[in-house]
Amino acid sequence: MNVTTTQDERNRAVRKRMLDLHDIRVGKVPQDSPWLRSIRLHYTQDNQLKEWDVIRIHDSVCIIVFNTSRRKLVFVKQFRPAVYYASLSNKQDMIDVGRYPATLGLTLELCAGIVDKDKSLVEIAREELKEECGYEAPISAFERITTYLSSASASAKQTLFYVEVTDAMHIHPGGGDESEGELIEIVELSIPELKDYIRSKEVQSPSSFLYGVSWFFLNKSEYC
Repeated sequence: MNVTTTQDERNRAVRKRMLDLHDIRVGKVPQDSPWLRSIRLHYTQDNQLKEWDVIRIHDSVCIIVFNTSRRKLVFVKQFRPAVYYASLSNKQDMIDVGRYPATLGLTLELCAGIVDKDKSLVEIAREELKEECGYEAPISAFERITTYLSSASASAKQTLFYVEVTDAMHIHPGGGDESEGELIEIVELSIPELKDYIRSKEVQSPSSFLYGVSWFFLNKSEYC
């Protein structure tokens, strides 16, 4: 059985589990959330008293992954509750999954992870590549591109890396850490497929994805 067949089987199993969505409720975020904190910033600007609500979240890394064996970019697809919530026209306490299926929350993204370990950014990127996509690459293979704001509304930064991998580096199907509840589907796109996707009327991806793809097109033209 080849790598592609194994990956396709894994993806089908993960997709089935991702779409098994039930009992959705809307509630308030507790103040001891390990993922985010909300604060109100008070300040004086141009002699005017102002205030702004800020979300504090973890810094993160993301990786543009290019498989040179098959000349395809490697992405991840997963269910994002925030994206799903944004699709709801009626933000009631209980959500009708018949009217709002789980597919509304699926996003195509760069391989990524939060900075929550006492390790260098490139070490975290290397671990995320192995955990999410199943590739084991040496630290020397990672090129640090830039660090930017993950959002103008949240207090956090994201660092972008680029790495080239081969089929020989693919040691397991990936899919994230199931002990942490992660369900991740691996998506490989050729250059023409990727161009078709970003030209579509609605791209179900975050801005970091679009930036990473744009960087690849501009800086790796030999593959395009």
